[in-house]
Order: sequence, then C-alpha cells, then structure tokens
Amino acid sequence: MFTWKTARRIVLLILLLVAANLAGNYFADLFGAQLKESGAIARWGTAALAIAYFILLAIPFVPGVEMGMMLMAIHGTSIALLVYLCTVAGLSAAFLAGRLVPLAAIARFARFLRLERVALFIDDIEAMDSEERLTRLMERAPSRVIPFLLRHRHVALAVVLNIPGNSVIGGGGGIALLAGSTRLFSAAGFLVAVALAVSPVPLAFYLFGQQFFPPL
Repeated sequence: MFTWKTARRIVLLILLLVAANLAGNYFADLFGAQLKESGAIARWGTAALAIAYFILLAIPFVPGVEMGMMLMAIHGTSIALLVYLCTVAGLSAAFLAGRLVPLAAIARFARFLRLERVALFIDDIEAMDSEERLTRLMERAPSRVIPFLLRHRHVALAVVLNIPGNSVIGGGGGIALLAGSTRLFSAAGFLVAVALAVSPVPLAFYLFGQQFFPPL
C-alpha cells in the first residue's frame, strides 16, 4: 500500500539525515581543531534535520513530533529552542496552506506524492462546512468539555494538539490544516495558541534535559 511505502521513505530520510549528522560530528573530530571549532559540518547536519522536521511536521498523519524528540535527544538542551521554533513554524505552514490554498489542489499534490491517506483526509474535510470542520477538531476531546471548547476555539486548538491519539484526526499537521481550512481562526490567534500548546515539552527539556535526557 502507498501508505506503507511513504512511511518507509520517511523513515529512510530520517535515518539518512541522522547518519549525515553523526558523520559530520565524526569528521569534525577527525580533521582537527580548526574544523572542530567551526563546527561547519555539524551545523549543516543540524540544519538538514531541522528543515526535514519542519517539512514533515506540516504533513498530516506524519509523526513529526517524534523527530523533534530525536533531535533533542541527539543534541541535548542546546537544540530545544530550535525544535520549538521549527514546531511552531511547521504547524503554521500547515495552517496557512489550509487557509490560503484550495483543498482540492492540496489533495492533488498529496496524490502526486502518493500520500493517499493524506489526500483522502483532505477530500473528507473539503466536503464539510466550516462548523463541521470545527466539530471534527473536537472529536478526540472529552464530550463533557466539547460545549466549552466550541465556544473557545483557540483554547480548543491548544487542547486538541496535546490530546493523546490526535493522530486519528490527522496529527499536528492535519489539525493545523483543518484549523486553517475552517477560516474560523485568526492567524495571530492560531500562532499564540500553537506557541503555548507546543511549549511544555521543549521547555521541560531545556530546564531538565541535562538531568533526565542526556545527549546521545
């Protein structure tokens, strides 16, 4: 199935980027103090991982958050801010795509990339009106708090991004795309909600990472 092929390609990309990063550190040590001091290769490896993380996080159903955890595990607390910024940027890119780009065009592009599950997800939400899309965002929330969340949609967005099992409604990238497609969220409100929603893990890593998550 295309889904499995796509998953294998993503895993291969991650492994190649991790290998490039580790190789960069190895050759920086191998070729002496000047290269080691500049850290040029290591920086390129980190940049490549950050760009890949940004792109993957914006794609519905792709577990990009795990890659962010991997980045922090490799580099320790020094990378926490970069991971946080890439997380906010990746989700914002998905939001803007949903807000500005016709969903049919996004679905066609997903099919071109053989992301059939993503294309079907977009086809599904395209058939809904704005209120139905907002309700879809609430699917994983406890039923007793749904009325409150529907009245406070930016709070709802922050909650849904942190609910376990949100991959059922598209993961971070899918949720951001869905939020953008409703056109019920302002860009500024979305940015603030996401910035707050994704901050706990990088912040905890930054504050306690050296103690609980030593660099690999």
